[in-house]
Amino acid sequence: MEDRSVKVNTGMSDVVAGCVMPYIVDAKDREAVSLVCRRWYELDALTREHVTIALCYTTSPERLRRRFSQLKSLKLKGKPRAAMFNLIPEDWGGFVTPWVEEIAESFKSLKHLHFRRMIVRDSDLELLARSRGRELLSLKLDKCSGFSTQGLVHITRNCRELRTLFLEESSIIENEDEWGEWLHQLAINNTVLETLNFYMTDLDKITFEDLELIARNCPSLTSVKISDREILDLLGFFHHATALEEFCGGSFNDQSEEKYSVVSLPRKLSRLGLTMMGRNEMPIVFPLAPLLVKLDLLYALLDTEDHCTLIQKCPNLIVLETRNVIGDRGLEVLAQNCKKLRRLRIERGADEQEMEDEDGVVSQRGLMAIAQGCLELEYLAVYVSDITNTSLECIGTHSKNLTDFRLVLLDREEIVSDLPLDNGVRALLRGCQKLRRFALYLRPGGLTDKGLFYVGQYSPNVRWMLLGYVGETDTGLEDFSRGCPSLQKLEMRGCCFSERALANAVMQLPSLRYLWVQGYRGSGTGHDLLGMARPYWNIELIPPRRVDVSDQSGEAETVVVEHPAHILAYYSLAGPRTDFPDSVIPLDQESMINA
Repeated sequence: MEDRSVKVNTGMSDVVAGCVMPYIVDAKDREAVSLVCRRWYELDALTREHVTIALCYTTSPERLRRRFSQLKSLKLKGKPRAAMFNLIPEDWGGFVTPWVEEIAESFKSLKHLHFRRMIVRDSDLELLARSRGRELLSLKLDKCSGFSTQGLVHITRNCRELRTLFLEESSIIENEDEWGEWLHQLAINNTVLETLNFYMTDLDKITFEDLELIARNCPSLTSVKISDREILDLLGFFHHATALEEFCGGSFNDQSEEKYSVVSLPRKLSRLGLTMMGRNEMPIVFPLAPLLVKLDLLYALLDTEDHCTLIQKCPNLIVLETRNVIGDRGLEVLAQNCKKLRRLRIERGADEQEMEDEDGVVSQRGLMAIAQGCLELEYLAVYVSDITNTSLECIGTHSKNLTDFRLVLLDREEIVSDLPLDNGVRALLRGCQKLRRFALYLRPGGLTDKGLFYVGQYSPNVRWMLLGYVGETDTGLEDFSRGCPSLQKLEMRGCCFSERALANAVMQLPSLRYLWVQGYRGSGTGHDLLGMARPYWNIELIPPRRVDVSDQSGEAETVVVEHPAHILAYYSLAGPRTDFPDSVIPLDQESMINA
């Protein structure tokens, strides 16, 4: 008879574990491995190469150093995502200085740095260049602010092994007395650059000779995205950038059609976005169109018919980014011709309210065409003027690979065809089982309490969610919070929920780590938020405020906008932060009781 008392040792030796660990790269898998036993926790700490910190106040530089001293790559995010829409005070926080100081002192293996929505000083860049200049391979300052071209000079002069320099959408002060010195230093000091990106910045004091020199000196240069620069000045750059696969930016400032006929784009280009490109300049793209896998038309000057003409020539598109001027007709052409499409982003046009092209609106008609024609779609973000339950059901039926869905219902039309969208949302969520990110921004009446219940019930795998103007009462939020077992980040705007209901929802959602709410029924003192108070849970309030914003009509004036109060709450192993500006009120149990 078999001896059932014998214990089989299924443990893995350190040698085997050490060989296996480098192949476990997914953060979730790494987290699971580190919980198996103390030894695996230590092995994970020694072999972890990359860490992403979704909010810089959730931990501290010292804790990161103690846990992962051998990091090679770090991505650090500062201000909440709402900062991208000017909803967060500019002085909210997100300073990179303490992290750079720790990196300079302790992280000797770090080669790749990505700061997103953070405040970076010139002194931070100088310290980084001085301490990590010889080893740094990649630096991304993504939607950051607070630094100038002087700080960039330190980087480009000292970091001579940089493969990637990324500055997209950062607010950078351009010093008058330097006139592109940062780019010149990059041109004369670097021979290994692969990616250069200063797209959507105000860095226009540069010379095309420096761009051309970079193309000549860096044979591995494959991606360049620049600020507005006359395309005719880039002919030499295009000639020498023989390995270039991606280009975005430039501009067309000359109205003469004949002049641009001399422009010849590099033949290996497969990802393209030409700023201010109009109908007359489109022929520049036609020779490359069959090879394009990504097309960025967000800042092109094309109408619906132009979109149709260009898209028909791009059968291999995988990624398309454009504005809603593409219209339903453009989406139908896209669905017919681009069967490999995986990512589609349709933003609201700045002139949407006064659009001359009547075809230039997106509705249920275009969404249904995309769902039925582009079966490989994984990402869909769209601003629509009209929507129906049937169109959402169609997406749920056909878009089985969808992992990220974001829909904003514009207020252009007074009457929407089919509200509320309860049944359509239910069908979409039931059909798209791979969804991990979900955003639904409607208008009052767009989703009832029943629909909010469906969102909670049928989102088992969703980790991030944005909800705007949904639900009717606190009961809807309560029903919602009984679901969403995987939800880690929840953002809400313009909702009718009370502080007490929000606090109860936080306690119900088992995986929630982060909450941002703007527009809710406040108690005046915030006392009802006590219900979500717990260890390691930081709560911050931004009171209602008036903000001056640029007039969207094109006039050189500012308009005063009322911003409702915000709630920001998040887990933090570092405790409450100490760099609060006057615009932010930290809340803890003691302060709320004494209020």
